[in-house]
Amino acid sequence: MISAASSISSMIERPSAVASAPAAAIKLPSNASSAGVAQVSFLDTMAQVASSAIDTLKAGEASSISGIQGKASVQQVAEAVMAAEQTLQTAIAIRDKVVAAYQEISRMAI
Repeated sequence: MISAASSISSMIERPSAVASAPAAAIKLPSNASSAGVAQVSFLDTMAQVASSAIDTLKAGEASSISGIQGKASVQQVAEAVMAAEQTLQTAIAIRDKVVAAYQEISRMAI
């Protein structure tokens, strides 16, 4: 679970790791030179991660159905299900961090 969460945090720290981010989402800061690093918004990064997670879960489900029908090998089904499980654990870890951050902010004195 830690390795799954660290892979997500590395995507957030290195926006270039999000390979399929839409071109409109890449914004250069006003003080950045043309050789500077492009910045991707947090919202776009999380949307990309969520989309990728959904695709992985759907692939695991489809692989399981193919395995039941005898169209996929046991190894393919096991790999797809393990990837889906790791993705789900990552999503749960992110959810828990967001809830903890919200609770921390709600406890702050105004």
